[in-house]
Amino acid sequence: MLGTFVSIVSVSLLAMGPGDMTARAAWGMLTALVPALLMNVCIVGINQVFDVAIDKVNKPYLPLASGEFSMRTGVAVVCATGAAALALGFAAGSPPLMATLAGSLALGVAYSTDLPGLRWKQHPLAAAACILAVRAVMVQLGFYAHMKLALGAPSAVLALSRPLLFAVAFMLAFSAVIALFKDIPDVKGDRQEGVRTLSVRVGIPRVFWACIGLLEAAYLGAICMGLASQVWWSRAATVCLHAAMGAALFRRARATDLTSSAAIMRCYMFIWKLFYAEYLLIPLLR
Repeated sequence: MLGTFVSIVSVSLLAMGPGDMTARAAWGMLTALVPALLMNVCIVGINQVFDVAIDKVNKPYLPLASGEFSMRTGVAVVCATGAAALALGFAAGSPPLMATLAGSLALGVAYSTDLPGLRWKQHPLAAAACILAVRAVMVQLGFYAHMKLALGAPSAVLALSRPLLFAVAFMLAFSAVIALFKDIPDVKGDRQEGVRTLSVRVGIPRVFWACIGLLEAAYLGAICMGLASQVWWSRAATVCLHAAMGAALFRRARATDLTSSAAIMRCYMFIWKLFYAEYLLIPLLR
């Protein structure tokens, strides 16, 4: 939920120029935030409905796994939030927003639903592709185009600016890491239920360090992006802050005990903090 909120605000600000801080812009952001957060609940709910057995091992505190919610309640929440999100998206009259909501829901269903041809979470490439498509592509392009349309751009013309292309590329790397890393603490339950994630197949250390390496490469690319900027304050912020975050990640990774699921989970949550921090930096790109 926090990731969805921060990313939409960040990408919306990136789409805005001088003088765009108006009530019209605020309304455009609000019409994106409310249905997107509802859809977030729906998609996470779908995953929990079909993962009760796994969650009883890996995450017994979740509502369905703990018994706090009945299955009937869980299904009702999923249906209500999904329907409300699509209705609000349709009412907003924004094709980019509606496409982003519907596309996210379709991929969420494909990722979690235990039906023939679906349950893509069992296949590492398909699982990663789902998360990359939503977090790295749909969020950046869809909400950027929605804000441009809200500000009066003709037909939501999407200018692929250098900062926008960087945001897509950087979040592709980050989303790939999140897609792979999230399964590392869940190896025990996934193996027990026969879910052959990449962590189950090749082992925790290889996936862990591959994820760290990919993120460090992304931070190096961000530093190079900053050095190429012609705006001094953007150059200073991009270079210094990305260097600091890359160093912090490396220190955290070296200190993580890969035999402890709790330690790996703490590192995973630290990566989410870096994810949020990146969205704070994206509007500074020039």
